[in-house]
Amino acid sequence: MQAVQPPRKMAPIDPHSYTDSSHPLTTRISLSFYFDFPSSTIVSSALFSLSATHSGPFALDTRSLSISAVLDPQTLAALAFSVHPASPDTVLGQSLIVTLANHSQFLVISKTSPSSTALQWLSPPQTFNKAFPFVYTQCQSIHARSIFPCQDTPAARIRYSAKLNIPHYLSAVMAAKHVDRRNPIAGECLGVCDDSIWCGDGRIVEEFVMEQSVPPYLFAFAVGELGFREMGPRTRVYSESVPGVLDSAAREFAGTEEMIKVGEGLFGPYEWERFDLLVLPPSFPYAGMENPRMVFLTPTVIKGDATGARVVAHELAHSWTGNLITNKSNDHFWLNEGFTTYADRRIVEAVQGKERAVLNIGIGWRGLVEEMDRFKDNMEFTKLKTNQEGVDPDNVYSRVPYEKGFQFLWRIERQIGRPAFDEFLKKYIATFKFQSIDTDTFLDFLKVNIPGIENHIDLKVWTEGTGIPPDAMEPASDIYKKIVFLANEFKLGRMPNEDEVTDWVGQEWELYLENLPKSVEASQVLALDARYRLSESKDYEVKVAFLRLAILSRCSNYYGEAEKTLKEVGRMKYLRLLYAALVQGPGKEEEKIFAKRVFSEARACYHPIAQGVVEAILAKHM
Repeated sequence: MQAVQPPRKMAPIDPHSYTDSSHPLTTRISLSFYFDFPSSTIVSSALFSLSATHSGPFALDTRSLSISAVLDPQTLAALAFSVHPASPDTVLGQSLIVTLANHSQFLVISKTSPSSTALQWLSPPQTFNKAFPFVYTQCQSIHARSIFPCQDTPAARIRYSAKLNIPHYLSAVMAAKHVDRRNPIAGECLGVCDDSIWCGDGRIVEEFVMEQSVPPYLFAFAVGELGFREMGPRTRVYSESVPGVLDSAAREFAGTEEMIKVGEGLFGPYEWERFDLLVLPPSFPYAGMENPRMVFLTPTVIKGDATGARVVAHELAHSWTGNLITNKSNDHFWLNEGFTTYADRRIVEAVQGKERAVLNIGIGWRGLVEEMDRFKDNMEFTKLKTNQEGVDPDNVYSRVPYEKGFQFLWRIERQIGRPAFDEFLKKYIATFKFQSIDTDTFLDFLKVNIPGIENHIDLKVWTEGTGIPPDAMEPASDIYKKIVFLANEFKLGRMPNEDEVTDWVGQEWELYLENLPKSVEASQVLALDARYRLSESKDYEVKVAFLRLAILSRCSNYYGEAEKTLKEVGRMKYLRLLYAALVQGPGKEEEKIFAKRVFSEARACYHPIAQGVVEAILAKHM
């Protein structure tokens, strides 16, 4: 490493990035990756193109990367660089400082660590077919920097191309357009490795390009033994090459093309050409990730009754709100998720009916109320516009930006009427597409386009106030009222009769369980399960909600089922609920020992992001 002067005090544009506001932004990155499965590492070259020439220090974000060289791509002369601070910041990682001299391009050679927070490497025994390894990414919120150096802020939208050099018996997908699958070519790897290695026996190159500008957190790929099913004119569903998984996913998401058409009618043209789906192994930490052109999904959303399509509706809605228009930093995350929650419920209402959309709103309302209790000692994170300086966004991830953001937009819709709000939404998307904005930009646009709105809705209370504003609204419908009524009856000792729940599917049970007291008598838990077998539900939303109730009620009969669940899925929503239920509160010594043992045995199967979240829960309460 060549020494340069320590970086001067920066003017950051994002509390989660070392990106300096006085530096030009990256516009394009050309990437070459060599995947080494035995060592769980990727060696890469990244050719950066900047929006303007720059002289002096230039800052990029990194985490757990080894930087071997920074070069002038024209002359291949070495450029001076250094990494700061020496001990990585626990949230930000480290800043790679490159000294440029009237450069608009430079090349960085780097290598990932096996502990990269964006990557999960699965050995063959951890996959469905147990035959080949698998690796996939999860870059949101600030993990792209652990794959390659970048200005890892949504303020810096990039176009990119990528060459993935992988074993020939595997295949790759990306959140980008597939260009070619071909033999490696000598001289194309830009310093990643010797041509003898790049072009070695049994290697293949998968080539991709993303010609629309995206924030770095939407960079995504997966490599493994992949298969697919055709589902429509612009949709395939991919997964590991397991016929049962592919067929059940194709059935669950059969209505995807109809949803795309509904979305286009509501929000304008679909700008991304294709809308493919990838069902990942059970360790995937989220329900879904809205990577453009290639949405990533957990297998837990395959429920067998097509209701898992509501997750697809959410990720589809991101194609307009989140991917087209993006929050400038995580302080404004509600601009991504509040808008998308509103949009997905409009799609669900059009495709599955108003009652189904109301159930979604009701489940969301209960989740929002619970988050108020979770953050009662730190109400900053019940705001829409937050201050996350020094805070790991993974540790404060919650339903607040989704559900309070939805409530804010729903409040505006009620004020001006749906037809006017629909016109406003279309204009908003058309005005800001392929841009990253903040809350103030949205509010200014709102006030210009809906004159006087601030006289009817307290915009400051909604965006900067803590808690749930007084003009937020719990949903109302006959089925919603019936479910809440039956949950209240349970508190009085009456269980629902079978004829009252004949038509219930997962969402009805989910809402029912969400409205029960946090803990009840163990005998009530046993009686409820004896009648309705909720602990055996194939719908993980129902199963986990029931197991959480059982744990909070100290009904140890279900600890074995909780252990099994914690070992077979890695979705963070479920891990958070079950581990927190085990360790929060007084007199939980046995449960804490149990939780610690289960985590020690299951940890290796969780994605690194999920590992960190569970470790934070245990550290807080152990």
